[in-house]
Amino acid sequence: MSNEYKYVDGQFIYIDPKTGLLRNILGIEDEETLLFVESGAVTKRLQELYEQPIRIRGVVDLFSIHQHLFQDVYEWAGKKRVVEMSKDGKQFFPIENFDTALVYIDSLIDSHRVLSTNKIEDLAILLADILDNVNYLHPFREGNGRVQREFLRLLALEKDLVLNLNPINDSTVYDRYMTGTVNSDLNELKDLIFELISNEKE
Repeated sequence: MSNEYKYVDGQFIYIDPKTGLLRNILGIEDEETLLFVESGAVTKRLQELYEQPIRIRGVVDLFSIHQHLFQDVYEWAGKKRVVEMSKDGKQFFPIENFDTALVYIDSLIDSHRVLSTNKIEDLAILLADILDNVNYLHPFREGNGRVQREFLRLLALEKDLVLNLNPINDSTVYDRYMTGTVNSDLNELKDLIFELISNEKE
């Protein structure tokens, strides 16, 4: 599966034209170093969210999560992208229509809020729909996958349920997650979420 992203950034809003890397507040100019530092910083911030979870009020908290996770690395943490992006020839949601998408995702979150915890399969279907829409929106220049997986974990937590879409030592979950999101395969996403979600605390 290709991971090639394309975007239009003629004004070099995100990319340093000298290094070809994402502009970062640490001034890192080496790709491997940036990946290492970013991964460490995000892992630390994820642990903080496990210890003190953000309560999901709506899609606004997608941006709160991104800001929290990437605040140590990027100045634009928590801010919606201002460039068009595509992957494998498929364009993500046009930036000029973001507000419409945000309203729709909020309506899905409202539906999640009133859905009974006992209806696990219905919750899995709805969470798959939320994930698919958030992925298509792709609101950030970098970090969308990590943010949306944490967003779903916290939505499940609102129902006192456990959902880990990034388990250690289980690459098949990530592969299925990627297949589902890249292909907008709601059945794959629903089946994956339904298999993983539980009321057993970690």
